[in-house]
Amino acid sequence: MALQALVMDYAGVLTEGPELVELVRRVRAAGTPTALVTEANTVPDTCAAAFDLVVLGAALGVRKPDPELYRRVAARLGVPVTGCVVVDDHARNLRGARVAGAVVVHHHDDAMTIAEVAALFDLPA
Repeated sequence: MALQALVMDYAGVLTEGPELVELVRRVRAAGTPTALVTEANTVPDTCAAAFDLVVLGAALGVRKPDPELYRRVAARLGVPVTGCVVVDDHARNLRGARVAGAVVVHHHDDAMTIAEVAALFDLPA
């Protein structure tokens, strides 16, 4: 199945530097829906504006790492959860995403995450 959406965590991922927000913009500009899913109560407007959907805390009735959260986010984006790439820096959250059926990228550093996501979505260098 082709990958159809990008779901990103905020704290520990997008807080590391502007390169990852730019990656989200590139994915979105290629026509791929994007979602920011975070346990935070707020995120900076400049970051939120890069996404089609922003989910704060338990706004969808479930929290990370519950697999149902990723299913609900995918439904809101209009894609199957199996078509989602989920990027997070916590392994337990990625386990929940994987159980839901998503492809996962464990964020350790910006360069590796950018390379993995760009390859998964076949973005130009």
